[in-house]
Amino acid sequence: MNTLQTADYIVFLFYFVIVASYGYYVYRRKRAVETDSKDFFLAEGSLTWWAIGASLIASNISAEHFIGMSGSGFAIGLAISSYEWLSAATLIIVAIFFIPVYLKNRIYTMPQFLSQRYNTTVSMIMAVIWLLVYVFVNLTSIIYLGALAVSAISGISFEWCIVGLSVFSIIVTLGGMKVIGYTDVIQVLVLVIGGLVTTYLACQLLSEKFGYGGDILKGLSVLRRQAPEHFHMIFGKESPHYMELPGVSVLVGGMLVNNLAYWGCNQYIVQRALGANLKTARTGILFAAFLKLIVPVIAVLPGIIMYVLHSKGMFAAQMQDGGVVKPDHAYPTLMNLLPAGLKGVAFAALTAAIVASLAGKANSISTIYCMDIYHKFFNRKASEKKLIRTGRWVVIVAMLIAALVAPALRSLDQAYQFIQEYVGFFSPGVLAIFLLGMFWKRTTASAALTGAVLTIPISTVLKKLPDWTNGHFPTYPFLDRMAFTFLAIVAIMIVVSLLQPKPEKDAIEVDPSMFKVSGGFIALSILIMGILVALYTVYW
Repeated sequence: MNTLQTADYIVFLFYFVIVASYGYYVYRRKRAVETDSKDFFLAEGSLTWWAIGASLIASNISAEHFIGMSGSGFAIGLAISSYEWLSAATLIIVAIFFIPVYLKNRIYTMPQFLSQRYNTTVSMIMAVIWLLVYVFVNLTSIIYLGALAVSAISGISFEWCIVGLSVFSIIVTLGGMKVIGYTDVIQVLVLVIGGLVTTYLACQLLSEKFGYGGDILKGLSVLRRQAPEHFHMIFGKESPHYMELPGVSVLVGGMLVNNLAYWGCNQYIVQRALGANLKTARTGILFAAFLKLIVPVIAVLPGIIMYVLHSKGMFAAQMQDGGVVKPDHAYPTLMNLLPAGLKGVAFAALTAAIVASLAGKANSISTIYCMDIYHKFFNRKASEKKLIRTGRWVVIVAMLIAALVAPALRSLDQAYQFIQEYVGFFSPGVLAIFLLGMFWKRTTASAALTGAVLTIPISTVLKKLPDWTNGHFPTYPFLDRMAFTFLAIVAIMIVVSLLQPKPEKDAIEVDPSMFKVSGGFIALSILIMGILVALYTVYW
C-alpha cells in the first residue's frame, strides 16, 4: 500500500525531532563563533574523526544510491557496486596523497587551490563549472530521486515531496557545517539501520516466496541460482552492460579517474576534512572507506532481489510506467511491502540520506560562491556576517532552482548512470589539473587554463563522433571516454607547460614527508584492500 500508517508517522516524527533538536543544540552551542565565515562554511577544527567519516558518507549516499543504485542493481546486477567498493580504495589514496597537500597549504576550497597554484582565471572558470554541475546535475538529481521515492511510498504528490525535502534541507543547511557534520552522524546511523532492515526483510520475502520459510541465508542462495548473470563484477565485451561498466577498465581506467576526481578534487566531499588536522582527517576518511564497503548491501542487493521477484511474475504493475519496466521503481516498490513501523524506519533512512546529501551539496555551493566568487569579485570588503548571510541566501536560491528543474528528469530510466556519465564530462580535466598542479612543479597556469577549457569539448567530441561519422568512429563506454579524455588533457597540459617558461616559484608546498602514515593506518588500509581483493575474486 502506497501510504504511511500511524506507526510509520510516529517513527518518522521521532527521527525528525531527534535530528532537528540535535541540530539546534549544536547550532546554539557553537553560535558564539558564528561571526567566523570559515567556521560557518567549514566547521574549522570542530569535527571529530567519526563526524568527518559519517559526514562524508551521509553526503555521498542519497536517493541516487537507494533508488538509482538499486535500479542499476535491478538492471545490471552486483557490478554496479564497483562505484562503492572502488571508492573505498580511492579514499585511502586521497587520505595519503591529497589531504596532506590541502591541509599543509591551508586550502579551504578547491577554487582556492587553483587560484593559489595557477591563477584567478583558472579558478574562476572551474568555480563556475562546479556551481553549474552541482546545481543542475547533482542537486537536481538528488531532489528528483528523493521526491520520486518519497512520493511512491507515502502517497504524497511528487510536487509536494520536492517542496518538503527542499525546505527540510534548507533548515539543516542554514545552521552551517557544524550542524551538518554532527547531524550527519545521526543521519548515517538512521540510513544504515533502515537500509539493513529493508535488505533483511527483502531477503526474508524472497526466501518465503521460494518455499524456505523466511530463512535469510537460503534467500541469499536463491539469488545466486536465479540470477547468476547479476553476480559478475567484470563484464566481457559480449555483455549488454559492457557500455556502462567496460570490463577491466572499471579497475584501472575511467572508474579510477571518476573516483579520484570525486573524492579528491570535489568541494562537496573534501570540505568535510579541510577544517581538521591531518591525523583526524585521515582517520575520518578511513572510517568512511569502511562504511563504503557495506553500501552495496543496503543499496544494490535490494535491486537484485526485486529483479528475481519480478522475473517470476511479481510486481509487474508496480515496476512499469506507461508499459515500460522502470528499474528505478525497484526500491520504492520494495519499501511498500514493509510492515507498519518498519516502513517508517526505512522511510526515515531514505529521508536521512536525501536531506544529508542536499544539505552537504547546498553548503558546498554556498561556500564556493561566497569565498571564491562573491568575496573576490563582487565585495572584497564584505564582513564575516555579510558572507554568512550571503551564503544562506545562496543556499535558498540554489535549492529553489534545483527544485524547479527536478521534474524535467522524469524521463530517465537509470538516473544513477545519468549522473555518473554527465559529471564525467568535466571530471577528467579536473583531475588532470589537480594532479599535475600538486605533483609536477613544471605545470603552468596556461596549461591548466587549456585543460579547463578543453575537458568538456573533448568529452563531447568523443561521445558524438560515432554519430557524426555514421558509425565509422567506434562508440566507447563512457568510463573509457573519461580515461581517454584524462590522458589527452594530461598530454596537452604537459606539451603546453614545456613550451613555456618554468614557473618562477612554488605556489604549493609539497614534500615527501607529508605522505608518511602511521602503522595503524597502514594496517587498516591493508584490511580494506584485502576485503576488496576477496570480493572481486569471488564475484569476478
